Amino acid sequence: MSANAPQICKTILAGTIAKGLQAEVNDGLSKLDKKPHLLGILANDDPAAQVYADWTGKTAKDNGFEYTLKTVGKDDVEETIIAANHESSVDGIIVYYPIFNNRQDQYLQQIVDISKDVEGLSHQYIFNMYQNIRFLDDHQMQKSILPCTPLAVIKILEYLHIYNNILPYGNRLFGRTICVVNRSEVVGRPLAALLANDGACVYSVDVTGVQQFTRGEGIRKRKHEVVEKDGWSVEDCAPLCDVVITGVPGDKYKFPNRLLKDGAVCINFSSEKNFTPEVKERASIYVPAIGKVTIVILLRNLLRIVQNKRNAPSALHADLPNGSS
Repeated sequence: MSANAPQICKTILAGTIAKGLQAEVNDGLSKLDKKPHLLGILANDDPAAQVYADWTGKTAKDNGFEYTLKTVGKDDVEETIIAANHESSVDGIIVYYPIFNNRQDQYLQQIVDISKDVEGLSHQYIFNMYQNIRFLDDHQMQKSILPCTPLAVIKILEYLHIYNNILPYGNRLFGRTICVVNRSEVVGRPLAALLANDGACVYSVDVTGVQQFTRGEGIRKRKHEVVEKDGWSVEDCAPLCDVVITGVPGDKYKFPNRLLKDGAVCINFSSEKNFTPEVKERASIYVPAIGKVTIVILLRNLLRIVQNKRNAPSALHADLPNGSS
């Protein structure tokens, strides 16, 4: 790009996107008779986790939620979660990971009661997400909870009109080709699955290679399938993509801007800056971070959990005169 060429890229900050989601949350909150109570459990020395906990608490309290943070030792996390599961005043639980940074963290994710799991990490929620099952009940009164960071990226794509609202719900990314540079079990793989379940062709990139997530040609299948792209790298798939989403945690990684299709939309969910400033020379839209959206999604999940309890068959039954149906 020459020095005199116009700058076409628009940088959009997470705070701007979060405002609309926050209004939706506030509307739902106004219909409740008490403030939902979120309990945070912090058991590590990670400065990023402390910052996230502080931001969560501030955003929750500023928007009409109750928030309590418990700082405990690693050996006390399990009992703290179990106690919170049985505490009637606690509506939702968030545990700030990593704690042990191994399979013990996965175990802790599974002992959080599903009715309080605002992070969407319980087995049932993960199963539903990968199977493209969007509700917990046959009457479609209780929505399944999705992991906060992948859902935050989806809400950003909706805000940017990457989703086509003219198409039927569930197919609204049909025709979109998306690259996700990260295939962690916490964010990258779930995000690729969710995008493919909404109709996109997704190239999931990590150090081991490239996988393609789709619902088959013409999005004919109910849920996504995964195909190994043998011999492929980011060099092969990124130039094909309308959207490039990065989440590489290392501070040394920089996405090669030369691979971007002109006018691509670029979103970074890593706490590190995966794109250099030159990304703006090729991208049409750049979202450099998503943290503020993620926190609002967390509160949205908490609100949904409270709404799910109200919509549960037992709760509906109890609300009727004499328990009649």
